[in-house]
Formats: sequence, structure tokens, C-alpha cells
Amino acid sequence: MPDQTGRTAVVTGANSGVGLATVEALAGAGAHVVLAVRDVRRGEAAAATVRGSVEVRRLDLADLSCVHAFAAGWQGDLDLLVNSAGVMNLPEATTKDGFEMQLGTNHLGHFALTNLLLPRITDRVVTVSSAAHKAPGSPRIHFDNLNLTGEYDPMKAYSQSKLANLLFTLELQRRLTAAGSPVRAMAAHPGWAATNLQSNDANPLRRLFLRLGNKFVAQDSHAGALNSLYAAVQDLPGGSFVGPDGRAEMRGTPSLVGRSAAGSDPATARRLWTVSEELTGVTFPELAATVQS
Repeated sequence: MPDQTGRTAVVTGANSGVGLATVEALAGAGAHVVLAVRDVRRGEAAAATVRGSVEVRRLDLADLSCVHAFAAGWQGDLDLLVNSAGVMNLPEATTKDGFEMQLGTNHLGHFALTNLLLPRITDRVVTVSSAAHKAPGSPRIHFDNLNLTGEYDPMKAYSQSKLANLLFTLELQRRLTAAGSPVRAMAAHPGWAATNLQSNDANPLRRLFLRLGNKFVAQDSHAGALNSLYAAVQDLPGGSFVGPDGRAEMRGTPSLVGRSAAGSDPATARRLWTVSEELTGVTFPELAATVQS
């Protein structure tokens, strides 16, 4: 990894798993890293295990008032934002603002956070998606029923949220380019990484399957984090999507990987952006102050 001395990064979902591994690598390379976490006590316990310059700040992506407070408290430049937090295959639930929990946490919370911080960001935004964006069943954005009310399925909701992450990155890069901004929007996925993410699956049989997969198939969280780190520090084109190069992209060396057709559709990306602005009340900011001549 290139030397990160003098750089500042924010990593969401940083108290365990891929998020914590990302923090460890960035701080180990010299960056000052802010662990943006819902549970500050757990975040401080995680930070105590990291060598390097770190701090903990509270961020609950399922509460837009908390997202606004986090962004309002930020001072100075921010080189790197890594949108790593996520929930997976949960029982049906809603965020404080009434959004389906997986879409609200994985996409809408990060959408609001990114746009609120964007005037401060100088280098890039990395958003963690998943190979689940192209899971069986042709995942799509259910614009007619984003909360999946009356048709909720945990995996359908998760796949929709991860597809939203990719479409968000696609449209964010388009807007950054149009604004003349040097900031790059990247996406990454960790493959199958053994973390706590799978432990809350709503289906007990699937929980058992995932537990066995974590033991016998998955790579560890540090290997999973390599994909986010590759997107964060390598000189890649804006809009790149990084994932493992192994079979079914479950494990392997970071490389550029493909999206589904649904994850590559600029019209759907623009529509999702408009809907996300309406739902969160957060819009793409004025970036004149960040444009470099």
C-alpha cells in the first residue's frame, strides 16, 4: 500500500469485520482514520486494538438526524470516505425514518452521508457493494415499493440494497465528472468474507449454511478488506468496481470485476438518485470549492 501519512479517512461500520480490517490497514500505512460506528463503546474497544492514529465518532446510518450531526461536526478536509457498514438478510424492520432497514442502512444512510461530506472530500469515495447485486432472481430496484411492504423477503431486500450501492456509485461518478471534480467514486465487494454480517440472517437454516460457509469457504476479513483498500489507494478510473478474482468472486486477489446489466444502467441510476434525494432530503452539493484547475 502507498504511504498514507498526512491523509484522513472515515470508515463506516468500523468496529468489526471488513470495516475494522480496512481501518487497520489505512492506519498502519500512516493515515488518521475515524471509526464511524453506531455503538461508540464497541468502537472504542476496536480502536484500542489498532496501531496508528485513530478516533471514534458516533454514526447511526439508520437515523438521518445522526447522519446530519456527524457531517455537521466534521471540520477540515477528508481524503477518503469508505462506506463499509452494512446489514444483511434481516427480519423485516424499518429505520428511524421509516425506510426498510437494509435499504435505509446500506444505501440511503450512505447516500446522505456522502453528499453531506462531499464538499470536504478531496480524493475518493469507496462504497462496499456485494456480488448479491446479481443474485438469482434478477435483483432490481422496486421503485413502486422500495420498502417491499407486503412482499418482504430478506434476501430480496439485501440484493436491492447492494444493487443500489452500485447504482449510487455510477451516478455519483457521473455527477462528479460533470462538476469537474477530481474526486472519484469507487465500488468494491469483499467476496465471501467471514464476518459477523451473516449472523443475523432471518432464516435459521440459512444462518447454519452461512456459518459453515464462513468456516470452510470464506476468506478472512483482512482478505475481504483488500478489495476496498485496492479501490481506495490504487490509481483506477472513477466508477471502477473491485472484487476478488477467484471462482464466483468469492475469494482471491483484488481485480476489476463486472456488474450485472441492472447495476450498469445509467437511467436507473439517475432515477434512484432522484428518489434518494426525495426520501432523505439531501441533494448533490455545490462543489466549486473542491474543483482543481
